[in-house]
Amino acid sequence: MKKKIYAENRKNLVERLKNNSILIMFAGSAPKKSADEAYPFTPNRNFYYLTGIDEEKIILMISKVNGKVEETLFIQKADPVMEKWVGKTISAEEAKEISAIEGIKHLEDFEATVHRLITTYDIERIYLDLERDRWSSANSISGEFANTIKNRYPQIKVKNIFNSICESRLIKNEEEIEEMKKAIDITKEGIESLMKNAKAGMKEYQLEAYFDFVLKTNGVKDYAFKTIAASGKNATVLHYVANNSDIKDGDLILFDLGAQLNYYNADISRTIPANGKFTERQKQIYNVVLKAELEVIKAIKPGLPFVELNNIAKKHLAEGLKELGVIEKDEELSRYYYHGVSHFLGLDTHDVGSREVELKPGMIVTVEPGLYIEEEAIGIRIEDDVLVTEESYEVLSKDIIKTVEEIEAFMNES
Repeated sequence: MKKKIYAENRKNLVERLKNNSILIMFAGSAPKKSADEAYPFTPNRNFYYLTGIDEEKIILMISKVNGKVEETLFIQKADPVMEKWVGKTISAEEAKEISAIEGIKHLEDFEATVHRLITTYDIERIYLDLERDRWSSANSISGEFANTIKNRYPQIKVKNIFNSICESRLIKNEEEIEEMKKAIDITKEGIESLMKNAKAGMKEYQLEAYFDFVLKTNGVKDYAFKTIAASGKNATVLHYVANNSDIKDGDLILFDLGAQLNYYNADISRTIPANGKFTERQKQIYNVVLKAELEVIKAIKPGLPFVELNNIAKKHLAEGLKELGVIEKDEELSRYYYHGVSHFLGLDTHDVGSREVELKPGMIVTVEPGLYIEEEAIGIRIEDDVLVTEESYEVLSKDIIKTVEEIEAFMNES
């Protein structure tokens, strides 16, 4: 995306900072995997949202002192020896071009710079990204740095900036929406490849490989999440990712998958018959899920409470199952539907932001009702990505076929 977007993101955040404060954000680094191998690096998403830079170890610092704002990136110093092994690190010129930050220093200058600011000016607060998803989570780099600040500069208040950044990330700008549309288009191509090549007798991972090939040939470096390719009874396990079972004739195959492009994600679910033809029973259950999905999508508009989306899904799923005689009372639905219908989507697949909000223009949500009937080996989920517009909604994944008739026709032609 254009560097002005990252500059605008920082500007919006700086307005929330108190005077005489410092914001510090860490890109992070890849943890050790085994021996001399590390896991693939992926940047802290809030750091990336503010800089556009995806190189490890880099630090962003923004000071707001006496009303004056200064932005600084601390980057690695060039190392000619390591360049022969792993390649060059980002240069000062490249960092400026990507982020629109003019102040560039090296990492070894970071601690001295922080100390100088604290001791020279009347710094009262340091803002850090202190995200913690559970009590037992290990400290992040920011968490460890917070402890260091408290020990060395007890007069400084450490404040969590995470929620403020999340509020901004909830509303996507046009450039972010375009990135996600591209990721969805690649995902569409991958899904069509799966449908063209599906047949009984394959392993789930063999079919999954057709999706992988499409992503690689489109320059996609990572997935939105580990692909779910679940056939038969496996599809009743929500996060089944083993993908190592035989696909049998008559099975349905539930795919939950997505491309990640420039760290923006697609998240799509489709359920297809392995042999290209739904049975009557499969078709009945499928159409209950599809109706629920369409009704939830139709309800999307600014001002609607986010939690209401799941209430709508449950209403229509329960009605459908009662008509089919699967359940007698609404309360029985939880046996066959045991997740929420929506989450936010963006730089994270389960994107940041409180769900105790009303929908606003610029939010992107998934809509993914499902039914999971283990005793019949039927698991069906249908998921699309939907943008909340000024008046209603836009289905970003509308070109990915999903009706029974469309799927059967496409697979039989293939």
